[in-house]
Amino acid sequence: MRPTKLNPLFADITRLKGVGPKVAALMSKVAGPRIVDLLFTPPSGLIDRSHRPKISEAQPGSLATMLVSVDHHEPPPAKRRPYKVICSDETGFIELIFFHARTDYLLRALPEGEKRIISGRVEEFNGGRQMTHPDHIVKPDGTGTDGNETGSLPLYEPIYPLTAGLSGAVMRKGVHQTLQHLPDLAEWQDKAWLSKQAWPSWQEALKLIHFPDGEASLNLLNPARSRLAYDEFLANQLALALIRRNNKKLRGEAFKGDGDLCARALKALPFSLTKSQESALGEIFEDMALPERMIRLLQGDVGSGKTVIALMALLKCVEAGAQGVLMAPTEILARQHLESLEPLCMDLGVSIDMLTGRDKGRQRVEKLERLAKGEIQILLGTHAVFQEGVEFARLGLVIVDEQHRFGVHQRMALTQKGAHPDMLVMTATPIPRTLALTAYGDMDVSIIAEKPPGRKPVSTIALPVERIDDVIAAAARAIEKGEQIYWVCPLVEDSEVLPLTSAQDRFETLQSHFGNRAGLIHGKMAAQEKDEIMQSFHAGALSILIATTVIEVGVNAPNATVMVIEHAERFGLAQLHQLRGRVGRGDKPASCLLLYKGPLGEVATARLKILRESEDGFRLAEEDLRLRGAGDVLGTAQSGISTFQLGDVTVHSDLLIAAKDDAKLILAQDPGLTSPRGMALKTLLYLFGRDEAAKLIRAG
Repeated sequence: MRPTKLNPLFADITRLKGVGPKVAALMSKVAGPRIVDLLFTPPSGLIDRSHRPKISEAQPGSLATMLVSVDHHEPPPAKRRPYKVICSDETGFIELIFFHARTDYLLRALPEGEKRIISGRVEEFNGGRQMTHPDHIVKPDGTGTDGNETGSLPLYEPIYPLTAGLSGAVMRKGVHQTLQHLPDLAEWQDKAWLSKQAWPSWQEALKLIHFPDGEASLNLLNPARSRLAYDEFLANQLALALIRRNNKKLRGEAFKGDGDLCARALKALPFSLTKSQESALGEIFEDMALPERMIRLLQGDVGSGKTVIALMALLKCVEAGAQGVLMAPTEILARQHLESLEPLCMDLGVSIDMLTGRDKGRQRVEKLERLAKGEIQILLGTHAVFQEGVEFARLGLVIVDEQHRFGVHQRMALTQKGAHPDMLVMTATPIPRTLALTAYGDMDVSIIAEKPPGRKPVSTIALPVERIDDVIAAAARAIEKGEQIYWVCPLVEDSEVLPLTSAQDRFETLQSHFGNRAGLIHGKMAAQEKDEIMQSFHAGALSILIATTVIEVGVNAPNATVMVIEHAERFGLAQLHQLRGRVGRGDKPASCLLLYKGPLGEVATARLKILRESEDGFRLAEEDLRLRGAGDVLGTAQSGISTFQLGDVTVHSDLLIAAKDDAKLILAQDPGLTSPRGMALKTLLYLFGRDEAAKLIRAG
């Protein structure tokens, strides 16, 4: 249960003064529905009110704070005209403008003949200075005026994320109120570490980031922000370590086998494994031979040969008398795995089959019966392989292919299935080390760092979209030579909002050139229709396939030699690299044409430049993280990667690595978190919403 001390923070934001349902809905949009969500929303900028010019020195458009005399009020002659208050200093005059004014309030706030400090945006109008609705009006001693500010005028005001209908002042007031709800919590950080870093306490750090005292306060590396980032990372890494420990404790089976099937399979392959592949396979076999469960990630760049490793692991499982299952993200990919693995499995006397959502009636019943009896030794399929009613005689190994959309919680659910089979998750999306810690910190990691010999580099060229006719002519020449082309567009259909070429639009243009040799595929199509088109392309019936990024993952067409990507500036580096990896799989030279719409921004220019320079997916992934930030690299919403509010993995990567080591040490020394620090760390887990992991402590 969450400690009762934290309950005030997890209350609804409507508990805050002045936050009714309407304002709460807007605040929830930018931060979240609870007080803690507002508390953990750091400022994104700063309003500097330290600029104190005389009226004649105030530049139009600038934010200025001035001491003025209130000369006289000019109520509007007509209802729709503004109320004016004329003020002055020794250098000139300024008009304060108020629309829909309350006369009684203005007479109290700005009494004629008195001095006031005003702060707001200065504008020029009819040759004079004016300020519309000053942000602040205070007395010369800094105290508030009736009905307005209480307390002194802040020199610096934080700027928070906003949405239509939500003003900065309302958001600031809400966030600052959250600080009144801070409970007194025991320190969860190691005292020596805190002292070495010169970090403030948790409560003090929050006050410092929400009451900045200059530009330096916004720096992500300042002590207060670093402290809060480390708190968040430690909660994340401790949660993953607890999940990992729990998974390891679920006793699995030791799958050793006699090595016969694997040896025969390796002998039958038309190539030798690379050193990287051998090393990864060694780690996997070592895990499988232990009675604890294997939970391992296999990372390998596009075309590095992960499927062979998967096959070997499945055969090792079969040697030990168990069944293995390989789950692919799409039916097309599952079918391709079947096509490539079935001949070898048949030669080895291993039964392999496929189950998808398309299996119906008697055919499905027969497959499920054979699976339950153990007659199907290796099963391939989509997520349908884990649906209700799918039972295995003895499931030993689950391999999840290409699932960077498969997060920690889905893995936790899968580990509860059956007799706790070993699990191998494979991805061809190279993941930067820091992101791998947050997405896959509950797993051991194997990396295939080299490509098999014989894979030719793909020539990468960036061209302005205005040269589209040259590209179509080049496509025609490639098709005449019997080669195939992928043509990727960012949108399915034309959009009124984005001036981009849609796949539908480009298909119509290319169809006029290539007739029925052109095909179209996108995510809005029915699964069967997509499969049929991919099958036609795979079989060579189509020469040019116009697509959205639906083809990003895994389709193998060795005859495809050209990849055209329109509006390449709209894609991330990792995604462009994945798409480029769809070509160059055969023995012919391949090329990737990046069509861009200028003028390009700094990030887009850097992205296209590095893509032309490198085919190393791991280097590209690190660059993508640097250029775009963690949130976009894998598409966080789908990836199971934790998104951080206070920490930034690109800036605080060293803190994330330190948090991983700290979490490991904590659980080694205090597995039940029963020490004073351990108890405080339990509170930390709940504070950052890691309730699921906190519940696993009892199982420690």
